Amino acid sequence: MANAIEVENLVLEYGKNVALNGIDFSVPEGSVLGVLGPNGAGKTTAVRILATLLKATSGTARVHGI
Repeated sequence: MANAIEVENLVLEYGKNVALNGIDFSVPEGSVLGVLGPNGAGKTTAVRILATLLKATSGTARVHGI
């Protein structure tokens, strides 16, 4: 089964502040992913990158290969 979402070494920096520091994960097609973590952990930031609302500093984020 192929992956619907693939995230590799995703980094987002705001000046000296690091919002995401090299996260990796994949989500197989047909599955459901829950993202949990404390405030400020980068959950919303990661979703905003996947939705193309933010551009990552480095790394890759693909949804259905795009």
